[in-house]
Amino acid sequence: MQITAALVKELRERTGAGMMECKKALTETAGDMDAAVELMRKSGQAKADKKSARIAAEGVIALAMGAGAQTAAIVEINCETDFVAKDDSFRAFATAVAEIVLEQSPADVQALNAMNLAGADDHTVEQSRRDLVSKIGENIQVRRFERMVSHGGRIGSYLHATRIGVLVDAEGGEDTLVRDVAMHIAASRPMCVAEADVPPGVLEKEKEILCAQAASSGKPANIIEKMVEGRIRKYLGEITLLGQPFVKDPERTVGALLGSADAKVNGFVRFEVGEGLEKKQENFADEVMAQVKGA
Repeated sequence: MQITAALVKELRERTGAGMMECKKALTETAGDMDAAVELMRKSGQAKADKKSARIAAEGVIALAMGAGAQTAAIVEINCETDFVAKDDSFRAFATAVAEIVLEQSPADVQALNAMNLAGADDHTVEQSRRDLVSKIGENIQVRRFERMVSHGGRIGSYLHATRIGVLVDAEGGEDTLVRDVAMHIAASRPMCVAEADVPPGVLEKEKEILCAQAASSGKPANIIEKMVEGRIRKYLGEITLLGQPFVKDPERTVGALLGSADAKVNGFVRFEVGEGLEKKQENFADEVMAQVKGA
């Protein structure tokens, strides 16, 4: 496979490594981007994989809360530009979709699109979306949703400028505490609540990478084992909600904060606009040149 400049550029953005190191890693992995990232992490060349943090699409996150905070819904609706994301009719559509999810609990996006909007007989979500596309002139998509039901407590929420939304199923503590935890989740992106919730495959992959990094140090096996154990503890503290330092008080963890209030978190959902999507990068100079050549 040909290793193009675009591939090298993408790997540099994901790892923070030098151009030559990126080209070498891509060559060794036959252009497989994820394999190249893993290879560079094992060799200690990759500073970080920033792929998951890239925000590449516009739109809004909308929330809907049920009576008594026992149920809630969160949806992501995408559009092409930030200008449309601020449009009142676009936001009203997003809010209406969130209400449908809350009230009717669709199985998936396809089922949701076939449902009627509240107060609009025989006018489905999909038809409303098409009408909005015709009115606004941009591609609009209902991307994803989740409906949460409380398990013995109540649901708290936090919405940051319609771009990040969080739902938290919590027991005990004041409402302000639950909101603070939701705000923390919005800011700190935990993968899951506790260490026991970390997918085994994720932990094994991280151990493999850390072992490869530690082995290159040349230290004895028993020292390497302790190094890996320490780094795994640090990693778990970084990705679990209970292990992360609380954003408002970094001197204590979220777990300690909840413990002091005799509260617990059963689960959470965090949506951020455009997660995992690639935004088309316009090169206006190339566009003009193409028009000139075609004239």
